[in-house]
Amino acid sequence: MNLIKLLIKKKISISVAESCTGGLVASLFTSQPGSSKIFKLGIISYSNKSKLDILKVPKNIISKYGAVSKECCKHMLIGVSKLSKTKVSISITGIAGPKGGTIKKPIGTVFIGIKFNKNYKIFKFIFKNKGRKYIQNCTVKKISKIILNFVK
Repeated sequence: MNLIKLLIKKKISISVAESCTGGLVASLFTSQPGSSKIFKLGIISYSNKSKLDILKVPKNIISKYGAVSKECCKHMLIGVSKLSKTKVSISITGIAGPKGGTIKKPIGTVFIGIKFNKNYKIFKFIFKNKGRKYIQNCTVKKISKIILNFVK
């Protein structure tokens, strides 16, 4: 069954705070008919300032761990969840390249957070550095699979 149809059938609302995907996750939902029944909020928090001001990620989290970290992803998830009050909330932060990678966080490092009801989990992936679009598309595909596993 199609992800949108499944979410509609189960009356599961969804929201997303995305950084490195720049709106692709929101587009995944809003490009399909009927998505307005379940998709409630999409925030592209590309800058650290937007993570701080809109999603209320504590400044010390970004200072200590960086914007691309499990800790930042968790706080982005908490922020979008509080704003949207949806059953499913998603957060994404990562390094899509072509620059910005380090030895500890190479290009392709992506953190995906998902909150379903009161439970949340943060996933870390390191996708192959086959270009920005490739990393973004891999992230979107992974999110679809994660959501399906949570809501089935």
